[in-house]
Order: sequence, then structure tokens, then C-alpha cells
Amino acid sequence: MPLSKPRIDAYGGHDSPLGVAISKGDAEIMAMVGEAVRTRRLRLAYQPIVTSRDPSKVAFYEGLIRVEEPNGRIIPASDFMGAVEGQELGREIDCAALEYGLTTLAKHPHLRIAVNMSARSIGYSRWMTTLKRGLDRDPTVGERLILEITESSAMLVPELVLNFMDEVQRKGVAFALDDFGAGFTAIRYFKDFLFDILKIDGQFIRGIDRDPDNQAVTRALLAIGRHFEMFTVAENVETPEEAACLRTLGVDCQQGYLYGAPTVKPQWTQTDMRKAG
Repeated sequence: MPLSKPRIDAYGGHDSPLGVAISKGDAEIMAMVGEAVRTRRLRLAYQPIVTSRDPSKVAFYEGLIRVEEPNGRIIPASDFMGAVEGQELGREIDCAALEYGLTTLAKHPHLRIAVNMSARSIGYSRWMTTLKRGLDRDPTVGERLILEITESSAMLVPELVLNFMDEVQRKGVAFALDDFGAGFTAIRYFKDFLFDILKIDGQFIRGIDRDPDNQAVTRALLAIGRHFEMFTVAENVETPEEAACLRTLGVDCQQGYLYGAPTVKPQWTQTDMRKAG
């Protein structure tokens, strides 16, 4: 009887060489991130979101989770969140991001910070406890906290997200719909979500000054934002030409490397060090 050949499919399933390589890579990533969580080698990197009319004014900062290796190298979330998002490890990362964000808000009363979350974390008791404790400890924190949830994540359990938003918005917390346009938001839910901020996905922003299609899509997304009275943010702005076009289109705020890369050493931490010295 001839030996059966290993099954290889076009999508790189786990039995294919590509699938095995991906699985091994994910396992290594999860081990690395798990160790970082256990040893508290996680940081928030802060990126400014500036007003379109006056880019010298920061409306708020987004806190983006990072892993810090023992040698000091900083690893962005894009390198590991795909592997851990659906695991409990992803919820632990959400907990750390929220904890660091709340601590920063309590320490710096002039700041407003957005922290990323997953719809999966709403049912994670530790994450909910962290949020409640932070809001109860300082009543001003809720008014300065923004919780960002991606369009695709919100659609996982829309009813759960709706109920959670209704409860937490009463405490002053704002919600941002991240990567809008990248997923498939059901309009029947969108009318009920009542997001405060709409962040337009970067795929429509890149080269917008010379791309009529991107301009048309962005106009449509902005019209939705205005209709539902949402503050609008353009993501991934990298050139002055893109920024000028977005101002003309009427985007409220802009975020991207043109205005600053995410950093684990924001200006206010340097000010704290000077005061301590």
C-alpha cells in the first residue's frame, strides 16, 4: 500500500509546509508575548492626534501597546496581535493597555488618551474590574478616556458592545470606531452604536491628494460621521499634501507619522524626569 502524501492545500492549512511554518511562528510569538506579560515588559507608545485646522494642537493621544525585549528593542502590536487576539493572552494584553492608560490619565489630568480594546474583553472579568476600579478611583478619568474598538471587532458581538457602550458612556467615557471602512459594519447596528469618534481607515488616506477614488470614499465616510454627529479622524497621514486635502474635505483631526510616530517616551514623561531631578 503506497504511503499517503502530506495534504497541501492552496490556503496553507496546518498540514501544508506553509501552514506548519505559520503555526510554529505563531507559537513562538505567543511564547515571547506571554513572557513579556509575565515579566511586565509591556509599554504604551503614545501617538498624537492633532486638529486639522491647527496641527500644533493635540486633541488627544492614542496609547498603542508594545512589547519591550530584554535588550530594549520595542516590538509593535502589529507583530504579535494577530497571533494572540483570539487567545486569553490577547485579553491580558488588553488589561495591561487599559491599566497603563488609566494610570497615565490619573497622573496627568491635562491628558486625554485613547486605548484599544477588543469586544472579547467585555466578557473578561479582569478587564472589566480594571476599568471599574480606574473610573471609581478618579471621577475625572472617565471624561478623558476614549476606548477604541475596530469595526470588525464590534461586529463580533454587536448587542454586547451596544449594551457595554450604553453603560460606560454614562460615566463620561467616549468611544471611537477604529479602521472605519475596512470592515463590514451592518447599518442596522451602526444607527444604534452612537460612537463619539469615527476613525477613517488609512487605506483611504494614503495618496488621497492624487486619488479621486479615495477622495470620493472619504467624502462618503465623512458624510456618515457628520450625520451621526461623530468627531472624525483620518488615520495614517504621512505627507503635507495628504493633510491639506483632508483639511479641504473637512476632517476634524489627523493622525500619522507626519505629526509624530508612537513613542514610549512622550513629552510629559520627560517633563516628569526634569521635575524629579
